Amino acid sequence: MTTATEPIEPAAPTLEYFGTLRIEVAEPVEVGRTHAGQRRVIPITGGTLTGPNVSGTILDAGADFQVIRSATESDLDARYVIELDDGARIFVTNMAYRTGAAEDITALAEGKEVPAERIYFRCAPRFEVADTEQTSWRWLESTVVVGSGRREPAAVIIDLWIVR
Repeated sequence: MTTATEPIEPAAPTLEYFGTLRIEVAEPVEVGRTHAGQRRVIPITGGTLTGPNVSGTILDAGADFQVIRSATESDLDARYVIELDDGARIFVTNMAYRTGAAEDITALAEGKEVPAERIYFRCAPRFEVADTEQTSWRWLESTVVVGSGRREPAAVIIDLWIVR
């Protein structure tokens, strides 16, 4: 005998606050128009990671490789290194999407402040933890983390959440 089953409502994942990145950046290097779009490289010169259970420094060893697809849309590919306070080093690959009204995106490019709520800036960083005996951060390599960003004239601020 066959019985109909009720559809199961999937459970939404929960988010747990991990920390906030404050990424210091230098003046952009304009590469120019390519087949993919307008290319721009923004050097990453330092910064911090702070959270309830994590703290570290962003090293002067990275950049944000951007493709400006239109007056309103950008694909961001940032790669940098975080050195945690316990000495662990983590290589970060942070893919992001940013969009907003053309006038707001132009204002950001000119170094002006734009209220964060007017820009949609979301990312999904991936982490590679260096092999050391003291590190307890390997779990980051198999954990999904998402972020919400905002741009200041000399820094990018990204709040990060672990997806549970």
